[in-house]
Amino acid sequence: MSALAFALVIAAAVAHAAWNIVAHGVSRAGTPFLWWGAVGGTAVWIGVVPFTGGLGTDDVLAFLLGVGVSGVLHVAYMAVLQRGYREGNLSTVYATARGTGPFLSVIIAVLVLGERPSTLALIGVAAVILGVVAIGLVDRGRTDRSRRLDPGLVFGLLTGVAIALYTIWDANAVRTWNLSPVAFMVGTMLLEIPFYSLGVRGRWAAVRALGRTQWKRIVAFSILSPLSYILVLTAIQIAPVALVAPLREVSVVLVSLFGVFALRESRPGWRLAASAVVAGGIVLLAL
Repeated sequence: MSALAFALVIAAAVAHAAWNIVAHGVSRAGTPFLWWGAVGGTAVWIGVVPFTGGLGTDDVLAFLLGVGVSGVLHVAYMAVLQRGYREGNLSTVYATARGTGPFLSVIIAVLVLGERPSTLALIGVAAVILGVVAIGLVDRGRTDRSRRLDPGLVFGLLTGVAIALYTIWDANAVRTWNLSPVAFMVGTMLLEIPFYSLGVRGRWAAVRALGRTQWKRIVAFSILSPLSYILVLTAIQIAPVALVAPLREVSVVLVSLFGVFALRESRPGWRLAASAVVAGGIVLLAL
């Protein structure tokens, strides 16, 4: 992986970790928060589009197809993720999703996009995924033994599939049609607004209340969340998806380290050990 691509993905991971830390708690508001995120992100970044190459292409239909499919996939991803958090153990859903998503992205990138990462890079990918899953399973609680299949595992796998699908689609769209990452992100968020508006119908009082009480966090999310994915889309244009997808999960490690040193969360040794495994994978990807 080139130094520029590596720097872009690490910066994306830092931005992703930052908005997760800032928005910790308020994101549990569910669809009202997602609505504010889509509206706020669109409002913040739409003014940047003219200064970042516009749409990046003269083929408006290609742009609309790219953001249209991406918007649907991102909404589906959030719907499955939220359902998973309701039905299963949070850490199980999160760990399964964040491990499955990059794993499937690597496989699809190799089989469909024809990418051929080196053996050393693939070992780094495996280390990153293994460490991320280990971090997610640190706080895994006891599941209902009366169930044959843990619903958290099921929805985690479905969420991972959604992550892989939007990652591969977005990568192929920005590469094939030479789309501007900023415009692509804005278009996707803009198309998400009608879906989330349907989700909050009859709950507009809750949406307004969230905006009044949590506007600072919403503003931070609106800046940092799109920024993190814009950086990833930019990196995808110059580096293999099979390497970018796992490396972006470094954000999980950063949040975990924040939990260890700032929030004094339990089992710090396990968290640090898993983080070290991810760090080893990062070194291999940077070579």
